[in-house]
Amino acid sequence: MTSEVEQPTAMSEALGYEQARDELIEVVRRLEAGGTTLEESLVLWERGEELAKVCRRRLDGARARLDAALAEEETDPRDSAADDDGTP
Repeated sequence: MTSEVEQPTAMSEALGYEQARDELIEVVRRLEAGGTTLEESLVLWERGEELAKVCRRRLDGARARLDAALAEEETDPRDSAADDDGTP
């Protein structure tokens, strides 16, 4: 059985970066607007923290992919052979 704390995380992980970012913007807007009860504000805050973590993981993953692609490009022997036109 999945607890209430685990369910939102699993659902949040299914979100793409843009979806999580847009929902996070909406959460922040609602918190800044006020007019919510303490309990509602806490739920919004927790959701915002969760969405921020999703965004961070997505960005970290994208950075890792980019770094890997750049490292591969630097170590690819075909690239250095193509650049070697015989000029000093």
